Amino acid sequence: MTEALYTAEAHVTGGRNGRGRTSDGRLDLDLRMPKELGGDGEGADPEQLFAIGYAACFGATLALLGQRANLKADDAEIDSSVSLIPIDGGRFKLGVELRISLPSITGEQAVELVESAHQVCPYSNATRDNIDVALAVNGTRL
Repeated sequence: MTEALYTAEAHVTGGRNGRGRTSDGRLDLDLRMPKELGGDGEGADPEQLFAIGYAACFGATLALLGQRANLKADDAEIDSSVSLIPIDGGRFKLGVELRISLPSITGEQAVELVESAHQVCPYSNATRDNIDVALAVNGTRL
């Protein structure tokens, strides 16, 4: 296995109704079931954390690929949704939607950049063929 450039570490107790913190102490969160799943909604849930992580990673990937193509993409804004979807046998799967705004890039260039980022982003690679990921850029669904 290739040596990692970076490894994040976290410790969780109590699952969805517990506490999570990173080894460096930068994140220290109460974890709670969302109200929609019968919880009190008074803490963060894993889907929220995944939504932030995926959007942040995708935005960084857009900026990097934009820079390589001499396009200004570091002003991207991303709204992300992560859904918990029931499937057969009482199981669940995740679904993701990324709604990307690229104010400095329009038309086909924006579409091509988002499609390229989706091939490069580590979160996209981790989820590919595992969960449905819907993309939209500047209001256009891909």
